[in-house]
Amino acid sequence: MRKAFSTWIVGAALLTGFSMSVAQTGAQPPAAPLSGTLKKLADTGTIALGVRENQVPFAYVDDSQNVIGFTVDICKALVESLKADAGIKTLKVELKPVTAQTRLALLGNGTIDMDCASVTNNAARQKQVAFSNTFFLTATAFAAKKASNLKSIADLKGKTVVAVPGSNHMVILNELNLKQNLNLRIVNAKDQPEAFLMLATDRAAALVSDDVLLASAIASAKDPGDYVISPDTLAPPEPYGLVMRRDDPEFKAAVDKALSAYLASPAAKANYDKWFVQPIAPRGLRMNFPMSPALRKAYAKPTDSIDPAAY
Repeated sequence: MRKAFSTWIVGAALLTGFSMSVAQTGAQPPAAPLSGTLKKLADTGTIALGVRENQVPFAYVDDSQNVIGFTVDICKALVESLKADAGIKTLKVELKPVTAQTRLALLGNGTIDMDCASVTNNAARQKQVAFSNTFFLTATAFAAKKASNLKSIADLKGKTVVAVPGSNHMVILNELNLKQNLNLRIVNAKDQPEAFLMLATDRAAALVSDDVLLASAIASAKDPGDYVISPDTLAPPEPYGLVMRRDDPEFKAAVDKALSAYLASPAAKANYDKWFVQPIAPRGLRMNFPMSPALRKAYAKPTDSIDPAAY
């Protein structure tokens, strides 16, 4: 197991400016018998969180082989409240690597208890898993080389386009290809870095993904000025949520309670700015992605809705 995916014990609030009352009073025994994931936490004293290795700035491995990122910090903050809901005083946290292809299977078989990544909440996925309240909003777009002059969906007609299988982007791309008769050659990449490499080496004319992930990939490129993100989006804004096992309403309620308290705290805005506005490790990259009015609304009035009108 890599150093990045080590175990630590949570016994205090983890982000400056955010603390639950349990951090001062200690965990209290639960009022009713526990079930599902909370019972597992109480029985094992451990929570397993799924994280990515290469999804800057949400979750990625730094030069010291530690997993860091926006959603990693969010999940660390929530654990303090979950510890109290499980009625225990200490809770070990295990970080386990997942990919777009493995995350649902690892959640289903109990390897992880929650996926702390950038996962789009939609109707199809809700048939398999449960989502927390929204912590981020994104839109599906494409990145291309500036010299290619590709700006609209129509410009992609007949082109080779890459996306990551298991992602919502692949579904959207295939639907558009059929509806608009684009005659695309759609190719797969195992993950976002490989997909961007295919774009950089001209094996694909465009990369379809979330706008924020495209911004991250471009910021990390050798020559960021060589790339552009399409002004034309492929779908309405979509919410990201933390992912849990389906049919475990007790755990979802506990996660939503903790997340709502966190989003209302100064730490939530500070954490956003830390990862999307300020320079980030390891090379001082700047995402230049300030919080949108829609996301500010979602923080003020937490919801797990998939309706774009809710934001």
